[in-house]
Amino acid sequence: MHFLVTNDDGIFAPGVAALVETLQHFGDVTVICPDQESSAVSHSITLRQPVKAAPVTIFGQHVKAYAVNGTPADCIKLGLEVLCEEKPSFVFSGINIGPNLGRDLYYSGTMAGASESVLHQVPAISISLNKMEQPINFQYPKDLFYEFLELLFQQKWGQGLFLNVNLPYLQKKLVKGFAVVPMDMSITRYRYVGLNDPHGNVYYWLKDHWSLMQLNKFKNESDYSKLREGYITITPIEHKRSNRKAIGKFERMFTKKHELTGGIDS
Repeated sequence: MHFLVTNDDGIFAPGVAALVETLQHFGDVTVICPDQESSAVSHSITLRQPVKAAPVTIFGQHVKAYAVNGTPADCIKLGLEVLCEEKPSFVFSGINIGPNLGRDLYYSGTMAGASESVLHQVPAISISLNKMEQPINFQYPKDLFYEFLELLFQQKWGQGLFLNVNLPYLQKKLVKGFAVVPMDMSITRYRYVGLNDPHGNVYYWLKDHWSLMQLNKFKNESDYSKLREGYITITPIEHKRSNRKAIGKFERMFTKKHELTGGIDS
């Protein structure tokens, strides 16, 4: 098998190296990552400037790797359209430092890398670790991810989906298992807080409240709750966003009852 790897923490992030080391047990790996941190850039791509892919050798001579001055979505799009000599079996985006939960679906560069892959009909997985403080012992997530991969490669799933996976920062023997769960969109994890500078001006920064949230605030069967309880959470994400039922409703509303009239001045 051949795997394409990206992330949003930058190509020199230790989570990328951990992901590459684990995937090499199963096949060949190509790495195409942003040359610097690109967190929370969502599914943006670069339009107004050229994109450069600089070859790097930090993963060893057997791993083709490129540092790109763009976003995770740029990296996957460039890889699948230009840089990869063959279509990869899977795209992996991660291992992200910090979990991707709930509304992160709309903000995360890590998840956007996987989402871009689905547009090219390549199955994809985004992987995040429930740990943000240093130091991090990457042997924990590597052990968990290896077991996840052993199960994953025995299965097939339909096109138009990618998997969002969150790993608890625990030794394998302490993990409760796998939980396939929905993303809880009801929680506002990031909130703006105001800070005063020495001149009395107020600035606003986003603060992550994940570490302060209590378990009893989460829905029982959601990504938030199961990850906090010590499960590896897996959420299948459907790429299609058109609502087929709503298409019929609005078609009747706008095309069968009304004809366009003149403009404002008519």
